[in-house]
Amino acid sequence: MRSAPSARLLEGFAAIREELGIPVGFDPTVMEAAKRAVDGVSAARPRAGADPVDRTEIEFVTIDPPESMDLDQAVHIETRGNGYRVHYAISDPAAFIGNGDPVNAESLRRGLTLYSPDGRTPLHPAVLSEGAASLLPGEDRPSILWTLDLDATGELTGVEVLRAIVRSREKLSYRGAASLLDRGEAPRTLRLLREVGLLRAEIERQRGGVSLNLPGQEVVHDGDCYRLVWETKVDIEDWNAQISLLTGMAAASIMVEGGIGLLRILPGPEPGVLEEIRRAALAMGIDWPDDMDYAERVRTLEPNIPSHASLLAQAVRALRGADYVFFDGELPEQSTHWAIAAQYAHVTAPLRRVGDRFTNEVCLAIHSGSEVPEWALDGLPRLPDILRDARRREGSLDRAMVDFVESMVLADRVGEVFEATVTKTVGRGRSRIQIPSVAVSADIEGRLDPGTRVEVRLVAADPARRAIELEVVG
Repeated sequence: MRSAPSARLLEGFAAIREELGIPVGFDPTVMEAAKRAVDGVSAARPRAGADPVDRTEIEFVTIDPPESMDLDQAVHIETRGNGYRVHYAISDPAAFIGNGDPVNAESLRRGLTLYSPDGRTPLHPAVLSEGAASLLPGEDRPSILWTLDLDATGELTGVEVLRAIVRSREKLSYRGAASLLDRGEAPRTLRLLREVGLLRAEIERQRGGVSLNLPGQEVVHDGDCYRLVWETKVDIEDWNAQISLLTGMAAASIMVEGGIGLLRILPGPEPGVLEEIRRAALAMGIDWPDDMDYAERVRTLEPNIPSHASLLAQAVRALRGADYVFFDGELPEQSTHWAIAAQYAHVTAPLRRVGDRFTNEVCLAIHSGSEVPEWALDGLPRLPDILRDARRREGSLDRAMVDFVESMVLADRVGEVFEATVTKTVGRGRSRIQIPSVAVSADIEGRLDPGTRVEVRLVAADPARRAIELEVVG
């Protein structure tokens, strides 16, 4: 795998952020407000809500990418009779951020933490997101503590949500946690996470939820260079995601019952889309029995099999159109997330997604029978537009960064021939291909059958335009 030197790439990354209007750093007034909040608020006396309860005796751990310091979630699982009790502590930036605070205004302007190969554009200043509000190990931290009781099959039987002081015991990486499990050295929480994660995955399957094992391009820093790789996951990421999903579904139920909130929604696919995906599978020789639905078929696809990778690329069509919807009173006509096959809300990443700070506050108020704070009521109606705009910026940034690195990695390989797989047709007379050896995905002239293996020659690679040109050999 060849890499591209970092000096030119860093300049290119900065130019892309400037082109897209991605902010660099924070205004001094925002930084000063964040520092004042940290100095003036203790874990035991947060700014928002009632005094928290002390839950520092619970032995939480966090599981994140190794470089992450903005730790949103900490988990602890124990058995309870024949079932389980899941404690899921979520960071509580509202403990530090006031309604008229410059930090609040800036977080609403940004919407999301944005990720680039050379770093992050955070939602909050690091003094909060990587400091006082982050669930760092060995530190007492304010949190929104979700307690989720499950029966022996993993079904949810009870929910409690309150403000609590928690203390994580250890910061684990996904691969580090997976290694502990493989060696039989994992703490009990990780072993139970595997049990609960598998049970919840089976419930998802029975519910008709959709889980795509879709390979994605990732730009990684490698010494003095950057390179492209196909992103791979370990099983514990899926198990951990099941806990987040469970919490989001519980949050949606609370908000729907309370008649106010913010839901993450996804309408079902347009008529005919699923049938087109099925026909594409059969054309590529992928078995799809009449009694097997979309969710079951795509769940078992393997991205390392060329024909399966092609079908996965087309299966994404069914998942387009995710959005946010605010409601106060009557539930909107579209209130479910088609891929999750349930009502769902984002609540588990408030350090990286601004809406989660508001949805957690709504859940706390409804669950305790109190009024939703005025600052949350004021912000909720604006959040769908804020989060839509932030998602668009995120998508534009991701595409531009990958296109740029592709062109840089291939700049000195013009004329070389690569083996590729056709993943789908795009527009008139063009096709999308994947080149596994360099982790490149690109469009090419010609309408080719998905799943076909072809040889392509690199005709041009232009970092200035963030573009590459390929042609089919023969």
